[in-house]
Amino acid sequence: MRTLLFILTFFISATGVGQSNTQKLIITSLTKDFYIYTTFGDPGDGSLYPANGMYLVTTQGVVLFDTPWDTTQFQPLLDSIAARHHQKVIMCIATHFHSDRTAGLNNYKQKGIKTYTTKQTDGLLKAKNGPRAEFLIYGDTTFNVGQYRFETFYPGKGHSPDNIVLWFGREKILYGGCFIKSIETNSPGNLSDAHIGEWIRSIKNIQNKFGDPAFSIPGHLDWTNKKSLSHTLKILKKYKNENSH
Repeated sequence: MRTLLFILTFFISATGVGQSNTQKLIITSLTKDFYIYTTFGDPGDGSLYPANGMYLVTTQGVVLFDTPWDTTQFQPLLDSIAARHHQKVIMCIATHFHSDRTAGLNNYKQKGIKTYTTKQTDGLLKAKNGPRAEFLIYGDTTFNVGQYRFETFYPGKGHSPDNIVLWFGREKILYGGCFIKSIETNSPGNLSDAHIGEWIRSIKNIQNKFGDPAFSIPGHLDWTNKKSLSHTLKILKKYKNENSH
């Protein structure tokens, strides 16, 4: 993994996407045509915190899942994808209304990329005068893009009232955004819009529907461990027990 990250760092610096001293964009292969990209944002304490997004390379073009948190990386991500895969980004789906998922919606919409959120996410973004997608998802929806098929799933409230996950059935990849916590943390994280009890139930809904994913991709920190979903459940149960009195 360290060798791979070194190679990617060199690639990013060589193509002008990153900086040699302060790396702003990391792209790592997940499996086959799936890639994780990581940018960095300020969670409110002046520090830089990593946010993971994902993209899928298809025969029709590239599909983004969430936008970069760092507003300076909207175009560099597109440029990097074009240089690496000789493909254009054709669509982007954001998994909930927070800025680490939606910051680039207006930018990408203006570039002709088809942008999507759920109707619930759009309502929250509208109320906060945030960036909004061109197209709305009105319920759990299956997409067929090129040779790939995937579905959006709303499991119930969790990290936010509107959070959805993406499921790639053939590959057994679960992309969870901030609904899933990394094994690198034992904290439930930002709870400003969270519903702990319902989050626990929502995780069980995912487990019942999709079984045991081959990959569970969290919204922040290390994403390489395949047990992030079950780890999230443990975090939430512990937090609930410690704060129930």
